[in-house]
Amino acid sequence: MAAKGYCYSGLVMLTILMIMASWASSVHSYHRPPARNSVFLSVPQDSDPSSPQQVHISLVGNDKMRISWITDDLVESTVEYGTSAGFKAGTSATGTYSTYKYAVYTSGYIYDVIIGPLKPSTTYFYRCGGSSQEFNFETPPPQFPIKFAVVGDLGQTEWTQSTLDHVSKSNYDVLILPGDLSYADFDQPKWDSFGRLVEPLASQRPWMVTQGNHDVEKMPVIHNTPFTAYNARWKMPYAQSGSDSNLYYSFEVTGVHVVMLGSYTDFSSGSDQYQWLQADLKKVDRTRTPWLFVIIHAPWYNSNTAHQGESESVDMKASMEDLIFGAHADIVFAGHVHAYERFTRVYKDQANNCGPVYINIGDGGNREGLASKYQYPQPSISLFREASFGHGELEVVNSTHTQWTWHRNDDDEAVVSDQVWLQSLAANTGCSA
Repeated sequence: MAAKGYCYSGLVMLTILMIMASWASSVHSYHRPPARNSVFLSVPQDSDPSSPQQVHISLVGNDKMRISWITDDLVESTVEYGTSAGFKAGTSATGTYSTYKYAVYTSGYIYDVIIGPLKPSTTYFYRCGGSSQEFNFETPPPQFPIKFAVVGDLGQTEWTQSTLDHVSKSNYDVLILPGDLSYADFDQPKWDSFGRLVEPLASQRPWMVTQGNHDVEKMPVIHNTPFTAYNARWKMPYAQSGSDSNLYYSFEVTGVHVVMLGSYTDFSSGSDQYQWLQADLKKVDRTRTPWLFVIIHAPWYNSNTAHQGESESVDMKASMEDLIFGAHADIVFAGHVHAYERFTRVYKDQANNCGPVYINIGDGGNREGLASKYQYPQPSISLFREASFGHGELEVVNSTHTQWTWHRNDDDEAVVSDQVWLQSLAANTGCSA
């Protein structure tokens, strides 16, 4: 997108360099030499400024979808949709648009339109803002099985492209991203590039995301509001779950209740997020949604040497682990550490058959490299760990069993390196409330 203000002042650049130097010193465990080059996708010079770009979709309630896109020129905030390609007279929905400023950067027009009600397991074709360009997506199934793709810390490198290529072949229904999306790190045009990079996938299946540390982008003096770009570009259905913040919310799809938490907003006991989580977990009906997954960014369990002792991990775990355990959450996914690790069912640092399985999957392809150093000896609760880029697939087969597989990016082939069958804690009579 041809955004205004591509050049930053010397003060802005100096501040960015100081912050990034601080980050570099705090994550010394990373293997820094880049495995592959960074990627930046620009708008073609001959593109129509009113054409939709950076199109992505997300679930809203049980039968609706949010369509988001950006244009350089202002157009109507409308989406037309139907169930056949090239439809002549489809259904139309109207939404809103917004823009944001960050230092000397001004975003394009960001549109947000909710369409529906929609039928399950149905392909819909849609056009944005009066454009003739047509996109399509498929709605999730009404009943099991359902497949989730899970990938964290994506960034924008050639490894990211490899990961996305593997994900595109997985025939997933919903993608879950546990934070650190674009790795723009204050350089706002990189958010635009990220939107273009993921559009081929994110415009066809719902992407449900939460935030990470690289999405905060709070810069002293110059920009004091955190998550400006993230909140403007990646709106999630927080209001529908009773949350007052885009940084934490929940959604339900095909027998699964998914809680998306914010590692970088207040999580202390008594905070808005804590109180919301308490209320949300009380609403979970395991006869209707027998599976309960929780998504965070900073991991609560981690035997990698990277990101040890951080408040977002240690203090959030101390605050919320009892809530998650008491609700019989099945799996907790995290990112942040740029490697893969799967733990057994855990509670209070000990193996516990009624605790959640913890999976760290911050290995999507980010520019910082892999976290290749681990603690030794390997903790008994850590069952599998490897520093490779990749993605995960979670196929919920029925109300009692799901299969998890982790696919390593090995010479551009998605190699299945770890897999396990899990039973829902709702089906475990020994763990009943």
